[in-house]
Amino acid sequence: MEAYLVQHAEAKSKEVDPERPLSETGRGHAEQVAAVAAKLGLEIDEIRHSGKTRAEQTATSLGAALSPAQGVRAAPGLGPVDDVEPIGDELKALSKPIMLVGHLPFMERLTGYLVAGDAGQAVVDFTNAAIVCLAEEDGHWQVTWILT
Repeated sequence: MEAYLVQHAEAKSKEVDPERPLSETGRGHAEQVAAVAAKLGLEIDEIRHSGKTRAEQTATSLGAALSPAQGVRAAPGLGPVDDVEPIGDELKALSKPIMLVGHLPFMERLTGYLVAGDAGQAVVDFTNAAIVCLAEEDGHWQVTWILT
């Protein structure tokens, strides 16, 4: 089982636009990472995002390049300060590769929960639009690669 975790691409500030859509730079980075992931043959069953504009736009760019079988959709529980345990436990039960697009500190905490068993343990320093691949084998998760 593989899970791909993505912090949304660079967004505009709240002062510029309260909806915080992607900046031009962020949109470009999301499209570049998506294109490389597609060239690598990344196969994703589904892409879920938090529903916030910046995460949705990042997920849409990734979905356009990767064409996940189950599509791209908003899902509860991926907000910046949501509890990571429900999503982490759901990932442990899945059998098909999934991509989650969300925010900090959620993504960092989810990685800590899965890899170290402690949401407070820093495991990966996420950057905007990067894909962090986690693989599970025999109940143990590990970071296998990062695409920035």
